[in-house]
Amino acid sequence: MRASACGLLKSNHGQEAGISQAQKQDAAGGNRRSIPDDAREHFWLAPDRHAIRRIDFPVASTARGSLLFLPGRGDAYEKYLETLAHWQSGGWQVTALDWRGQAGSGRLGRDHVAGHVDDFGTWVGDLAAFWKQWVEENPAPHVLVGHSMGGHLVLRAVAEEAVIPDGLVLSAPMLGFVAKFLPMSWLHGIAWLMTRIGDPARLAWKWSEKPLELPKDRPNLLTHDPERYADEIWWRQRRPEIAMGPGSWGWVERAYASMRALQRPGVLEAVSVPTYVIATSEDRLVDPLAIARAVARIPGAEALLFGSEARHEILREVDAVRDRALAGIDGFLEKLKTGQIRA
Repeated sequence: MRASACGLLKSNHGQEAGISQAQKQDAAGGNRRSIPDDAREHFWLAPDRHAIRRIDFPVASTARGSLLFLPGRGDAYEKYLETLAHWQSGGWQVTALDWRGQAGSGRLGRDHVAGHVDDFGTWVGDLAAFWKQWVEENPAPHVLVGHSMGGHLVLRAVAEEAVIPDGLVLSAPMLGFVAKFLPMSWLHGIAWLMTRIGDPARLAWKWSEKPLELPKDRPNLLTHDPERYADEIWWRQRRPEIAMGPGSWGWVERAYASMRALQRPGVLEAVSVPTYVIATSEDRLVDPLAIARAVARIPGAEALLFGSEARHEILREVDAVRDRALAGIDGFLEKLKTGQIRA
């Protein structure tokens, strides 16, 4: 399915987003609820002409390098404006990209709610095509940053040598789901069966909330910071096209298949890109043990691990946690820039 026209963006490739001043500024959210005047929202056309939304944060002077940020399942880059601006202020040229079928990049399921994809390889292919163009247009070093599902996909793309960045930053990467009692292979089998006894694009879990609202227990999964959590609702109200509900059974099955592929012997051991991981032992969405095992397998990988002070969205946590996470990432970027670490 090609991306539908986005309510706040012009669909022609290369054109600027049409955004009112009221939408660009909000005192309660500060720079979390405004698109900076120097940022550019537009579309990149994938090789099959699917329009994929992006935002670019330029650097006025000579950039220290370039960062490409990819969000998680159901995410939109609006949730990370504060963090993107942080990296820009540190001298990095920053780009964030929606995944095909999410946020402002259309839908691949039967409606505007379901998060569906035919295969995670579709997303890896999009990233590879975008990366080839992006590295030619932006100064080195080139760093790839991914959160949750985005972390999984960028790590997979690196493991498959679909992209070869100078550095890799993973935030709570989706390398396993939090599930008790049954091994991943059994859960994958159940998901596979569900795609065979019904429409793979149907919702895999309940969606009973109003489209522009979020489940009441969701803050307990994501962040201790109620104001940063509220930013997502604020953006959904002003840009309803970015709202997404549950994943499809097809998405669940393909997620298990992709995660199991990364677990195969020798896959992560062959990753030679300098890697920095932030994660929390209290994550209730992705498996912290799977992340710890991956860090141990990736040669030279560094990790900053939090405890009960952090939930899944570490980059949207309370200041004490978020500042520590950003300081760790900034330190990694500094070592990368100065050549203290390299592949």
